[in-house]
Amino acid sequence: MKQWYAVRTQTAAESKADANLRHQGFETFLPRFRKLRSHARKVETVLAPVFPRYLFVKFDINAQAWRCINGTFGVTSLVSFGLLPSAVPSNIIAAIRGDCDEADVMDLPQPSFKPGQPVLIERGPMADLVGLFERISGERQVVLLVEMLGRALRVALPFAAVRAA
Repeated sequence: MKQWYAVRTQTAAESKADANLRHQGFETFLPRFRKLRSHARKVETVLAPVFPRYLFVKFDINAQAWRCINGTFGVTSLVSFGLLPSAVPSNIIAAIRGDCDEADVMDLPQPSFKPGQPVLIERGPMADLVGLFERISGERQVVLLVEMLGRALRVALPFAAVRAA
């Protein structure tokens, strides 16, 4: 029976590993999201992996030659606990796929803060501090100005760590 397994890839090689695994006949799933990237004075939208350095591959561990996956260009290794790869529950893959379109691209919610809006930090070492929203960074983070030690410090935090104050 075919099951899904997680594959750890080389840095920034998710697409390369995905293409090489497909070329070998494996079914793969590489969920991505649209992000803004600024480079050389221009801003563009690019597709980035939802899980950096990981993708999923489906195979039958008892019927397919799966060990070749570890030698695939772009792949570091199958995620394993012990000698055999560890299967990812199909309901988790189904839930992730349910949030993706037909091209495996996920629309991740963006916070709707306005510049200068007070934002409460809910998690992490700065929990319960209030900062002023400055901007969204390209890496699924918000940038806040937080008053600490008598001056405003700029901090970047994950979207999930903050909410409107």
